[in-house]
Amino acid sequence: MKNESKKLSNNGLTHAGAMLRVLLLIAGLLTSGLALAIELDAAKAQGLVGERVDGYLGAVSDNPSAEVKALIEDVNGKRRDRYQAIAAKNNIDLADVEARAGQRAIELTASGGWVFQARWQQKP
Repeated sequence: MKNESKKLSNNGLTHAGAMLRVLLLIAGLLTSGLALAIELDAAKAQGLVGERVDGYLGAVSDNPSAEVKALIEDVNGKRRDRYQAIAAKNNIDLADVEARAGQRAIELTASGGWVFQARWQQKP
């Protein structure tokens, strides 16, 4: 009986440990997305990136850091995937989705944020 109790106890710990690992993995995935959002917001607040009329993020300076370039590539890749899915689902051109998304992103940009409309400028 003692051996069975020990086995149950070990299985309980193993199960609890597995559950803890799953919870930590989920928390890691959630916070990694949150970290990206914070990085994007911080990059916008610092004037490093801004919204373009084509629906994508752009570097405000001519020589962005590697970190800013990586952020832009990551965000734009996700946007492109989303735009393509919307275009396919609605049977419309990708360029139309991009243009509408760009217009909306510029509308939603806070005062002082950077937007590209023929040139980089701060939104009043």
